[in-house]
Amino acid sequence: MEIFNSTRVIRPWLPGDQVAKLPTAQPQFWYGNNLGWSVLANVDRQTYNLFGVSRPAVNTKAATVVTASFTSTHSIFVVTAGNAQFTLDFFSPVSPKDYVRQSLPFSYLSITTATTNGRPSDIDIYSDIDESWTGDKANSCSNSVSNGTHLYEFSANGATYSQSRTELALWGKVVFAAHQSEIHTLSSMSGPSEATRAQFQATGNLTALSQGETCQTGGSYGFAYRLGLIQKSATVRYAVGVVREDAINYLGSPQTHYYRSQYSDIPSAVNHFFDDYDAALKESNDLDASTKNTGTSLAGKNYSDILALSMRQVMGGIDLTIPADTLNTSEVQAFIKEISSDGNMNTVDIIYPALPFFYVFAPEYIRLLLDPVLKYLKSGNYPNPWVVHDIGTNYPNATGYDGGNDERMPLEETGNLFILVDAYEKATGDKTWAKQYDSIWPGYAVYLDNYGLYPSNQLSTTDGLGAFTNMTSLAIKAAVGLSAYSSISGQQKWGGIGAAFAATILMPGIGTANSSITKLPYLDLTYGTKDWYLTFNLYPQALLNLTTFPSSIFESQSDFYPTVRSQGGVAISSNALWGKTDWDLWVAATSSEKTMKKFVDDVWAYASNRKNTQPFSDRYYVKGDKEGLAEFRARPTVGAHWAIWALVKGPNSG
Repeated sequence: MEIFNSTRVIRPWLPGDQVAKLPTAQPQFWYGNNLGWSVLANVDRQTYNLFGVSRPAVNTKAATVVTASFTSTHSIFVVTAGNAQFTLDFFSPVSPKDYVRQSLPFSYLSITTATTNGRPSDIDIYSDIDESWTGDKANSCSNSVSNGTHLYEFSANGATYSQSRTELALWGKVVFAAHQSEIHTLSSMSGPSEATRAQFQATGNLTALSQGETCQTGGSYGFAYRLGLIQKSATVRYAVGVVREDAINYLGSPQTHYYRSQYSDIPSAVNHFFDDYDAALKESNDLDASTKNTGTSLAGKNYSDILALSMRQVMGGIDLTIPADTLNTSEVQAFIKEISSDGNMNTVDIIYPALPFFYVFAPEYIRLLLDPVLKYLKSGNYPNPWVVHDIGTNYPNATGYDGGNDERMPLEETGNLFILVDAYEKATGDKTWAKQYDSIWPGYAVYLDNYGLYPSNQLSTTDGLGAFTNMTSLAIKAAVGLSAYSSISGQQKWGGIGAAFAATILMPGIGTANSSITKLPYLDLTYGTKDWYLTFNLYPQALLNLTTFPSSIFESQSDFYPTVRSQGGVAISSNALWGKTDWDLWVAATSSEKTMKKFVDDVWAYASNRKNTQPFSDRYYVKGDKEGLAEFRARPTVGAHWAIWALVKGPNSG
């Protein structure tokens, strides 16, 4: 269960098998590294471990876990301890249209306590995090107070820009903060966790450092609230995040997060974050309700569950930036990391599957994510005649490939680009943005025309399968991409070429074979074979109201998929043991209701099978000894899960 996502480079995760052991469970970085983070409470002078205390102290007790639940923006745990009940609400705002709120790299932990028998109880609440958040044991730390907000800021000593260890960024500052209440006493303390927790256990208060004093190396950083006698209920709130002023290196130009246009220093940003809580909460409640209600109405409760699980994972992988030197908000851009499969920046075939999410909630993100790619392509520094795969090998360095040595997916990325631009224009009505790149469009259209119908040996987005010659799916991508370019350019001839491609692809013995079960043609993996492949590249035709392929092919594919389904779902191809949740739901969206439901139910069954402890993955085994097990972790491609919603409800419907 993802507990935070606004921290961007950390995104703490609680393995599902740890939920029942919440008092001792340790959250993890998505890569699997343990993160030190605990919550304790004193109830009538008895100390209880509520969360994350892996080594409980003597004379402390474990709270009892009552419930665990999640929405699209919250992970909520309810525990009891003595005469009190505690609700731990881990809340990460998702606000695609509010750039300041979305770019703030913090999340909330709100802890609400109430007595269980109507009698008042004396209650204190404590939380700490430790050095593991920086990825290094040698840290520098400072503490400060600003407008009632108490902050710890700490960072790895000597870390250089973009340095990481086991995928965890070492540069930047970890921030842990609490806000002084008018009615509750707040205190702070750093040092070995055993010492800070013992102090809390003994007195309910902490011994604060002097403001600006350097914190102890190798310690934890804690805040305690002295609530006193609680008759009904009370709430305290913490904020945690990682601040990287130089967030992205874009072609040698430092980019910083958008919020710094208004809040340039950490204390002012954190103060705003606390002040913004009520507005952020209202927005999140509306978003949670919409996700649940609309998702359920479209494809059942299993579908809304999938969407709720996916929401934070999409937006948590995106940095919304402006130039660090000017803080000019008119130059806003978005950067996305290809998490877990590699660290590439703004991979075009990562943006492509996530398209339905942006189409539903904020189509302008299609532009924001593509602008860094298109500016680089327009510069002429990329030497190949096709679209670049990504703009940087290792996050956060988006430095391009002037030598043309990126991962080669010529037809994949060139077709993707036209489809994404057409989606942006149709969702927003904005026909002016793409015109600034008019000089590069014709060359890519000619490339698809020359090489798209009979693809040479090359990779596609499912590069785990290897390269293929005459891959039908890539020819479909080229055909639909040309139709999309026809829409962008207003030149009908390109749509005609796309339709001609489609007619050839659908000829028996080329892109189709006949099913012995349905007695209808199905699209093959490569020309002239009986192997098959999940034909998700037809989905953009339906989404964008293109007419490249006849509707009959959607119907025959819908009938075909159930005939090749394995125990755990439909594989990506006849030669694979694994499937992809993103492409499953693209295909589901253009299938019959019966086939759609089966795809949705298979993804839900995999997501809830309790076989996996890592963050939600889009790639999973559907058969064999590993059936139900995941590969990859925490990828933003799960934006694809909104494919059904996007097709039925249209743009800006979230």
